[in-house]
Amino acid sequence: MKIGANEIKPGVVLQLEGKLFVVLKRDTVQPGKGGAFAAVEMRDLKTGTKTIERFRTSETVERAHLDETEMQFLFMEGENATFMDQETYEQHQIPKELIGEPADFLKDGMVVTVKLFEGTPLSCDLPQTVIMELVEADPVVKGQTASSSYKPGKLENGRRVLIPPHIEQGTRIVVNTADGTYLERAKD
Repeated sequence: MKIGANEIKPGVVLQLEGKLFVVLKRDTVQPGKGGAFAAVEMRDLKTGTKTIERFRTSETVERAHLDETEMQFLFMEGENATFMDQETYEQHQIPKELIGEPADFLKDGMVVTVKLFEGTPLSCDLPQTVIMELVEADPVVKGQTASSSYKPGKLENGRRVLIPPHIEQGTRIVVNTADGTYLERAKD
């Protein structure tokens, strides 16, 4: 399916010169002289190589048709994440580098949306938030709860996160999977 260069958004998968690229970032550039163009930062889905392409706003590009299916995360094996199709019970592996930073938040049994191109899994979308436990945090300092400063903490997956001063070690918090930031204290 062809789309205009001005319709390209982050997350879209493009098919260029027989290769698949996922769009990471897109900026419209209007130089002082000449027509506007879209500067698109992309990553090759096979090699992981990043590249920046420029498309005139009047150009069209081929958008790859991806199938999406719900799969359950089973385990990490080396640098590959193993998922199971919940309908066929077929297992698929996706390299951790294609999932990106959100791979740190994968938990056993988590259901994710896996994107497939001609039956080959390319990437997966995790839920927007996960609940994780803080295994390390500085002690609460009395009187500091009203300030807007943050202190470092460490999650159960080893990832570091900035948390408000009133949060203690052992507290379960809600974390944004896209950028690994603290959102709120878990309500459970």
